[in-house]
Amino acid sequence: MSKSLYVGNLPWSATEEEIRNLFASHGTVNSVKLISDRETGRARGFGFVEMEDPDAAVAVQALDGASFGGRTLRVNEAQPKAPRQQPRY
Repeated sequence: MSKSLYVGNLPWSATEEEIRNLFASHGTVNSVKLISDRETGRARGFGFVEMEDPDAAVAVQALDGASFGGRTLRVNEAQPKAPRQQPRY
């Protein structure tokens, strides 16, 4: 079973290939998705990596707090997106 990992505090110059290579040293990477701003198209400094379950735990342990591109990474298991609240008028 695969797990989705949140990867935060990424340098804006990070590419999906660089992140895939970083995580691949800790197991099989199924997918990498870096999030960009809808308006500007610029990177938002975070993304998601999908890995197989035992590899995901190893990657979190190894990479949370690690330095990448001069920044300290935050890596943990992704939480499901909360439903948006509808505004009350």
